[in-house]
Amino acid sequence: MSQLIDSPPSETDLTSLPRSELRKHLRQRRRLLSPREQEHAAVSLAVNLVKNPDLHRAKHIAIYLPNDGEIDPHPYIAMAQRKGVHFYLPVLHPVHPGKLVFSPYYDGVELTANRFGIPEPAFSKGLKRPAWSLDAVLFPLVGFDENGGRLGMGGGFYDRTFAFSRLRPRLAPKLIGLAHDFQQVGELPIEPWDVPLHSVVTDKRLYRVK
Repeated sequence: MSQLIDSPPSETDLTSLPRSELRKHLRQRRRLLSPREQEHAAVSLAVNLVKNPDLHRAKHIAIYLPNDGEIDPHPYIAMAQRKGVHFYLPVLHPVHPGKLVFSPYYDGVELTANRFGIPEPAFSKGLKRPAWSLDAVLFPLVGFDENGGRLGMGGGFYDRTFAFSRLRPRLAPKLIGLAHDFQQVGELPIEPWDVPLHSVVTDKRLYRVK
């Protein structure tokens, strides 16, 4: 992964920890951020997302609602909506377990907590957008490294949903991880089922995968 913005050396390598402990450590650290720190990070993230060439022509973008201290994409959403970009939220597929579909996200859309307690629009065949028809997907990371390795919550929903991108990369949307910059750690193992990222954007910088 090459950096478009110069960065200081990463923090002490934490990857010697078991994945469960590493996940716990990083989640706890981001939960400790104050509301003001989160707000500042969200605005800085928006600025760096605007710079990301993977999004310059994107008109249909999947997004997430932040929880558990995840970096907030709403300032970017507000900026992009003014330029005609349409956003979609992931919805747990009721027929294909472990996969996601995407429903329109806009002011006033009705949301209901899913089995994980995460708000999502109601599943609707008429409104859903299949994964292959998105231009880009912005999703949260628990941890990442400079080589494109990533650590998620462990559910594998994005990997299963976008598994087709390994076989048909031209049909795949741009997959972009979002995180606080301190969530960068030393080298993470890449599993055979991991779907590769195109870039990672943080509150400090933009990383492009080689």
